[in-house]
Amino acid sequence: MGLAPVPDDQIATIVTHLEMRERPKPAPIPPAPLWLVPWKAPAPAAYRALFRRVGEPWLWFSRLVMDDEALSTIIQDPAVEVYAVTDPRGVEVGLLELDFRSLPDCELAFFGLIPELTGKGLGRWLMAQAKALAWRREVTRFWVHSCTLDSPAALGFYRKAGFVPYRREVETFADPRLAGLLSLDAAPHVPVLGQLPTA
Repeated sequence: MGLAPVPDDQIATIVTHLEMRERPKPAPIPPAPLWLVPWKAPAPAAYRALFRRVGEPWLWFSRLVMDDEALSTIIQDPAVEVYAVTDPRGVEVGLLELDFRSLPDCELAFFGLIPELTGKGLGRWLMAQAKALAWRREVTRFWVHSCTLDSPAALGFYRKAGFVPYRREVETFADPRLAGLLSLDAAPHVPVLGQLPTA
């Protein structure tokens, strides 16, 4: 057993891939004071703003490094469905993205609520919505990946929802906080190496 060094400007995470190969039995969607609003051809700036609000605590950055054309190619593809979760005031508080570009597979590409709403059981509502939307097509496999940068509850949540782990990988990447993509105080559970603590 050995340890592999990670450069100070890099982050390493363990990625777990999970899949669901059988259509779930019909079940009522849990009640929630939220709505799911389809975003047809979302504008890159609006998409990035919500992506950042939901994902910054977990170091989501992949869509922030894309230029408008590359991002639009994905999120405006007819086979990619983007939904904003909104609260009763119409404020966007969550993101759901389903990718049907590799049918009969459907990827749960992005799934999350803003930090203020986590831990309140609303994720069960959003997952029920995701499963209902994913399996309404000729899908034979619904899959997602999670990593050790996510909430500690994420992996258990996906397994409880019916996903089964099938592969694990180690991923390393440049720390997006050092590149200015995310604030230096994002994801405090993942320390920024070589930086003095902020006052």
